[in-house]
Amino acid sequence: MADCEPIAHQFMDLTIPEYAYMFGFLQADGHLAKGVGRKGRLTVEINARDVEVLRMFQKLTPYNSSITSRTRSTNFADVHTSVTWTLCSLEARTKLNGLGLPYGRKSKTIAPPHGDFSHRDYLRGVVDADGSVGYTTQGFPFIGLTTASTNIGAYLCFYAGKITGMERTLRRNTRDGIYNILYTKEAAQELATHLYYEDCLALDRKKAAVDSLSAWVRPADMKIAPERRRWTKEEDRVLLRLNNDAAAAEELGRTKHSCYMRLWRLRTGQIPAPADR
Repeated sequence: MADCEPIAHQFMDLTIPEYAYMFGFLQADGHLAKGVGRKGRLTVEINARDVEVLRMFQKLTPYNSSITSRTRSTNFADVHTSVTWTLCSLEARTKLNGLGLPYGRKSKTIAPPHGDFSHRDYLRGVVDADGSVGYTTQGFPFIGLTTASTNIGAYLCFYAGKITGMERTLRRNTRDGIYNILYTKEAAQELATHLYYEDCLALDRKKAAVDSLSAWVRPADMKIAPERRRWTKEEDRVLLRLNNDAAAAEELGRTKHSCYMRLWRLRTGQIPAPADR
């Protein structure tokens, strides 16, 4: 993990890579709680092996905060040691809440911040907290994210699509209603290398996993999937004219889901609408 000196910028300026990463991590793994009156706290509890990232957060935060540890038995281990970063400042909590870190339960409601922010650093924070990087049981490189938020899932699919050219269908699993978004093979290598660039702020073990992915080479006898059909400006015009994913799917010969996602991106401004529509 890169050393992080105190940053001479406004707290939580999300155009700064370290703050964008920190905010993504807090949205995924942090908990903002209200107390009586002006009281309340932000807490982040993670495995003790990752304590360095909390120390970096402490350096980035110009307010008093603390890091504590505890050891207990869990369903997964007889002995588990975790560390918790706690920040009580009302000013800091107000800033974080205004940027999009809700109080209380948040897993389904979080979304990428509005306004300018460092996109790949923000996404790396989300992946560090709620994602995974490594090799599948078949020996293929992968990078994935597990999230309950439609907005976060859709944003990852949109951003990763720009980097890798791979489209993903956003669909909750039937068991617990969670999105499991996965990129494998060359797409995983490309996306992971983009998110985890040299000297970025990240979990050391995730950076080490990303470094290991570059060793994989596709076997000569492994076929490459055909290139996906790209969207055209004329198809975007049809989508916006019909304003109906089912009708557009029938006219364009595409799936209803792909039309729904494309139309959503056009409506939200994530994709520029054709100028002459």
